[in-house]
Amino acid sequence: MATAEAPPLLTGKYLSLTSYKRDGTAVATPVWFVEEHGRLLVQTDAESGKVKRIRANPMVRIGPCNGMGRVRGPQVDARATILDPGETARVEALIRAKYRHDMVVIGPVRWMQKTFHLGKDRGPTVALAITPG
Repeated sequence: MATAEAPPLLTGKYLSLTSYKRDGTAVATPVWFVEEHGRLLVQTDAESGKVKRIRANPMVRIGPCNGMGRVRGPQVDARATILDPGETARVEALIRAKYRHDMVVIGPVRWMQKTFHLGKDRGPTVALAITPG
């Protein structure tokens, strides 16, 4: 007997990921994501503010948004986990596959930033698993 596949947790291109500072201030960031086994996977810079905040407090809020971060639907509470470094390359590949057309623009921009030392050095990346509920 076949079971019905669960509906997607979130559709669209961008996820609004709200993490919290130590004083409780909410900080929302639009991120790319992929869904896998009932959780959302995100790749981000290891030294980003959101990673620092998630290390201190893994409770987050998520919801659909546009590329500028404007929320476009209901948000829900969730828990973010920083995945083992061995998972990062796999999550990166999943995101590259989902956003392959966007990478045509973003890839060269990131290469220029790195080559010409524009902006902050991105450094290593980490993968996050976000589980609603």
